[in-house]
Amino acid sequence: MTHPVDVHVGKRIRQRRWLTGMTQQQLAEHVGIKFQQIQKYETGANRVSASRLWDISDALEVPVSFFFEGIDAEEAAAPSGKVPADLMGDKEALDLVRSYYSIPENQRRRLFELARVLSDVA
Repeated sequence: MTHPVDVHVGKRIRQRRWLTGMTQQQLAEHVGIKFQQIQKYETGANRVSASRLWDISDALEVPVSFFFEGIDAEEAAAPSGKVPADLMGDKEALDLVRSYYSIPENQRRRLFELARVLSDVA
């Protein structure tokens, strides 16, 4: 069973990697491991050691503390069924934001209004 902290750290690794446009293979090469290991870290299936997290933080150009931001003691103690506080850690949400900002501004405003109307109905 995965620990909630390992899952959170993995999501933060994935989020930062996506934001920098780095592939799992590129990160793995920078850190000196196989990309499958990065996959396991990102899902929380494998725990990241302190020295490996240090190397990953260097490769992704963030402090080690970045990977623990947004986690609270309650979340670390027990998993919950709540919506994650950091929706940008979700690939689909990040893809949606990137796509949204690639739409011309006037169309983007119309899309935003449509989304507001739909969410009020739901």
